[in-house]
Amino acid sequence: MSLYAVFEEAAKGKLPPQDGRVEVCVADAGKAAGAVVAFPAHFYVVAPVEPEWVHGMLPAGDYTAPLGARFLTALADRLGAGIGSVDALLAARAHGGGSSLALLTADDRTHHRVRRADRYRDDVRVWQTEGGAGCLILGRGLARRWEVAFEVEPQARGHGLGRALAAAALGLLPAGTPVFAQVAPGNSVSLRATLAAGYAPVGGEVLLPRQP
Repeated sequence: MSLYAVFEEAAKGKLPPQDGRVEVCVADAGKAAGAVVAFPAHFYVVAPVEPEWVHGMLPAGDYTAPLGARFLTALADRLGAGIGSVDALLAARAHGGGSSLALLTADDRTHHRVRRADRYRDDVRVWQTEGGAGCLILGRGLARRWEVAFEVEPQARGHGLGRALAAAALGLLPAGTPVFAQVAPGNSVSLRATLAAGYAPVGGEVLLPRQP
């Protein structure tokens, strides 16, 4: 099964078997140098490395090790890459019905969220709310899956705009398309907004960005 198919099944609520396996995929990292994806007791190391090296680095039965600092540092050193945030991975499926939120296509690529999206994703699309208080981004990231990001300006926070932006993304893609959000666990505001918009937790992951 391809990594994209794994994500597609996860968005339907069908997670990989909880068998303790660590699978190595040598492609599909997109613009990143590599990634580690964790599902309950099942892991994917997405990097051009030998499975024997990966399995030798990870103690058998330790389900915290693949996202642990020791392994991530070793993998990043081997790839000559950085280490991104260890994020919660959430998923939903698009309904393709459009958005009730008024959005304008944006051409400005200077917003820090857009710059980050351009670093990690292809086919990046950007929208803003009228007045620019909210920014919504869709792009193809790990395994060419669709990923969403959003940002609310400080003066507009606390009124549900983040939740509305995350929900709006599900109307902008064809019905049934899986859409993924990566949220740092400490960012409880974004995590609550994403959950309220209908996304469900499916796992965790960290991207290893290419060094400039």
